[in-house]
Amino acid sequence: MKVDKHLFRALVQFWNLAYSCFTFEKIDLVPTIEKYMALLRCSKIQVDKAYSRAVNVPIFLKKLMNITGMSE
Repeated sequence: MKVDKHLFRALVQFWNLAYSCFTFEKIDLVPTIEKYMALLRCSKIQVDKAYSRAVNVPIFLKKLMNITGMSE
């Protein structure tokens, strides 16, 4: 799946860090774990397992930074 980087950068502007969701005026949207997996191309996440942090933090952050165009 190819990620539209321009669209992803636009979505980042609506990300609410305090609540870990997207906020559009008065509406909050929370992506499902499947959506995160598709966006970050992570196939090793088990959907029936609870995670308190990313499976592999350095790889997760690297992929997220690559998609959003951020640097370390």
